[in-house]
Amino acid sequence: MKRTLTILSAALLLTGFTSCSKYLDTLPLNDVVLENYWTEKKDVESVLNSCYESLENRESILRMAVWGELRSENIIAGSSVNSNDLLDALKETLLPSSALTSWSVFYQTINRCNTVIHYAPGVQEIDPNYTVTELQATIAEATFIRDLCYFYLLRTFASVPIVFEASISDDADFEVAPTPAFVMQNGKWEIGPAFDILINDLKGVEEMAVRRYVDDSNMSNSLAATAATENSGRVTRYAIYALLAELNLWKGDFDETIRYCDLIIDAKKKQYEEKKNNLGEINDMMLFNDIPLIRECVDGGTRCGNAQTEIFGTGNSFESIFELYFRVGQSSSNDYVYTYYGNTSNTLGRFATPEENRKDVIIGNNTLFSKDDCRAYGMMDNKTNRVSITKYAASSVSMSNRLSTLTDESTAGITISRRSNSYANWIIYRLTDIMLMKAEALAFKGEEYFEQAFKLVDAVNRRARNITTVGGAGALKLSDYNSSMTKMIEDLILQERKRDLMFEGKRWYDLVRYSIRTGNNSYLSKQATTKYQINVNAIQIRLSNPYTLFWPINKNELKLNRNLTQNPAYGDTEDFQK
Repeated sequence: MKRTLTILSAALLLTGFTSCSKYLDTLPLNDVVLENYWTEKKDVESVLNSCYESLENRESILRMAVWGELRSENIIAGSSVNSNDLLDALKETLLPSSALTSWSVFYQTINRCNTVIHYAPGVQEIDPNYTVTELQATIAEATFIRDLCYFYLLRTFASVPIVFEASISDDADFEVAPTPAFVMQNGKWEIGPAFDILINDLKGVEEMAVRRYVDDSNMSNSLAATAATENSGRVTRYAIYALLAELNLWKGDFDETIRYCDLIIDAKKKQYEEKKNNLGEINDMMLFNDIPLIRECVDGGTRCGNAQTEIFGTGNSFESIFELYFRVGQSSSNDYVYTYYGNTSNTLGRFATPEENRKDVIIGNNTLFSKDDCRAYGMMDNKTNRVSITKYAASSVSMSNRLSTLTDESTAGITISRRSNSYANWIIYRLTDIMLMKAEALAFKGEEYFEQAFKLVDAVNRRARNITTVGGAGALKLSDYNSSMTKMIEDLILQERKRDLMFEGKRWYDLVRYSIRTGNNSYLSKQATTKYQINVNAIQIRLSNPYTLFWPINKNELKLNRNLTQNPAYGDTEDFQK
């Protein structure tokens, strides 16, 4: 399926999905136009393409990143934050009037998905070229995109309207009551019904999705990254498994989380064996605790940075499960990475990261990264007075493979090649994320699962540090973490997720999930405030309120839908009223 829109479908979308004053921010579609439009397979494909394009919209990616990262300790202001909304979020002075709290872009995507799901079956009945199998795959893709949007909304706002019906008539109900993902009970958050709704929705289509669009079993990783982009750039069965794994992790169904993670890990093992059987030994990959991962230093090489280059520079890597795919020349670009993380003419972008995340790594005096951790050198650049973010913004990174023996960065040969364009992919799910989800689920199951959880974290950590043997010099030790669940979760798993997924829109959500699981915000408050120099106590007190885990409901949304109520953490002044 080509990711382009026909003139007819573009016109349809302009009439059907333009912003308006009603709640879902979508206009009802003209019945005559719709009846004449949905007649053949290509019509379905065009509007399904538009679902992807809507997800790739700059405003969508901005929210995926900002909602999931900006309030965490990973992000501070860079050189040119000229948006009051961004500054307010960085200072924990969020307002319901902030444009960042607007969710209309996600509901536009949701309604496109709903429209595809509504009309595609009718097209299959009249177009003999559109098979039942293709219809099922279409519905699976649209369902995933729709439910992914809801997952972002629920993790950010706690409770939002869930609508599975397309807005295609003038009598559609735009004032829909919200469905909670979390319900406050006796001062603590309990899991609400929203997660089960999404889980059941996805389970209904999981076996309908395509496993692989392109057979890449005979392709090297570099060839597959350019010739088989659909395998990670379109929704597959494994993308659905990944979303189901994370939904169950938030819900607290750890057995289901593990089951879905294993389905993905086992598929990657099979894929790796296929490649080895067809190509022989693969010098840029190896098994880390029996799980195939891309090596930072290729076999026989002298430079590290290969994994970061393949995953974030080239994109569509072996480890990718689902990422938003941008290619040079397409109409949309990933402006979030390009504009906010910096570019060739402005090393420091609008966002930066605190100095302590990068300082003194090479001398082994950094509390987050070991001196041989390639991630520290590849995704951050400390050549400015503030540490710039290079993950995604770099097309390639390279450094010495002898980091553990060095004491001066000048001898490490660190090379970061920044992009000259704005077409970096945006990763939603990748393999190490899945491994660390499984580790978290295992650890929460109890002490007898600690060793299994540790092995997953150890694999991720050793890959990043180019330690290719189990128990190699400097490797993590289980005995340092297995004395309690708190140490396993906080000191091992969440810290490794912070290191590996930094700047990918994950950290704030990790802190929120842990706060809900433990019933208090103390860990979140302590971690999130490490970036502040002033008003630290006041911000910690504010973040101790369980309602502050979530963002305020946008003021305009409150006016449009009388069923919505404002998050009580955000006051009672005029700005917060309906």
